[in-house]
Amino acid sequence: MEPSRAPVVSLELLLDADSEARIRAEWTALADAGLSSLAAHTAPSNRPHITLVVRPSIRQLDRTALGAITLPLALEIGDPILFGSGDRRVLARSVVPTAELLELHATLHSIAGGDAADAPHTRPGAWTPHVSLARRIRLDALPHALRILDDGRSAGGPVEATSLRRWDAASATVTDLLG
Repeated sequence: MEPSRAPVVSLELLLDADSEARIRAEWTALADAGLSSLAAHTAPSNRPHITLVVRPSIRQLDRTALGAITLPLALEIGDPILFGSGDRRVLARSVVPTAELLELHATLHSIAGGDAADAPHTRPGAWTPHVSLARRIRLDALPHALRILDDGRSAGGPVEATSLRRWDAASATVTDLLG
């Protein structure tokens, strides 16, 4: 019997088509080198994104509830960063935290309602905006991965967040909210 997973729902920003293609190219380059990569996750819902809120549940939000939130939002993708501990980590591209992005993040947390069950790394004041490239990448593979990311396929630079979605892991459903 497979262990049951705790329910997880998230609110995520999606990127413009060109930026998404640049991130996907990095996923592919890592995978082609035999390294951990999100390219291995082939579900249609697996898209480069910036996670804003993660908790066990989020009420359904509609355009009225989202109020004055407007997209697109100009952003900047930065250098690779690592999350986690142990000999395997999450490898991601940083997203420069502009005042507009931080305001959007805080607004969405407010709209979704305060929740002590928020994933600690997504709470306002503790959040590091990023776009994930690989989960569980081995630390000993990191120098190779960084060489690949610096080898002319850089996803860094200006991007636009063009839409907002709600991802429900338990039901494997995506709901487009804005954009």
